[in-house]
Amino acid sequence: MKVLMINGSPQSKGNTYIALHEMEKIFEQEGIETEIWHVGNKDIRGCIGCGGCIEKGRCVFDDIVNEAAAQFEACDGLVVGSPVYYASANATLIAFLTRLFYSTHFDKTMKVGASVVAARRGGLSSTFDELNKFFTISGMPLASGQYWNSIHGRAHGEAEKDLEGLQSMRTLAKNMAFLMKSIALGKEAYGLPKKEAPVRTNFIR
Repeated sequence: MKVLMINGSPQSKGNTYIALHEMEKIFEQEGIETEIWHVGNKDIRGCIGCGGCIEKGRCVFDDIVNEAAAQFEACDGLVVGSPVYYASANATLIAFLTRLFYSTHFDKTMKVGASVVAARRGGLSSTFDELNKFFTISGMPLASGQYWNSIHGRAHGEAEKDLEGLQSMRTLAKNMAFLMKSIALGKEAYGLPKKEAPVRTNFIR
């Protein structure tokens, strides 16, 4: 069982990493393999809606997005972490996620998703909501913790002092591990839910 963790901060070992690493320690205790990818400092352009991925099976821009696609397909859970900028996620991370989710056409149903956010003070819940939308549009159950998955800190490493935030990360990781294991057992016993053929309704004629 494996969790792919995405660090969307420009800082490789900053406050977002502290939150992810706190989760990583719990996953290790639970016997779950983890891998942290640092994407927040990469030169990642946004999706241009060209549709080329439909033909190629991968994004036309061959960068870390395509490198991460195989890891995403193989994982049982995905954790995405971001700092808060103007009450939203790092734009580089959003470009990465938009292209990753749009260009990968494998079934993401029942992969467990979780987002964690770090900020000095405000904008946490709106950023948390923004990131969760990638999961919910893809049939991925959301793991929850004891509060919204957030941690506070401005200066480098300051999140280490947010004891409640660190506890929230540990609780989230424990709940996520339980959910992934439960889903694995459910898939063995019952399989995945049967899907109807998609219906696409345009609201403008």
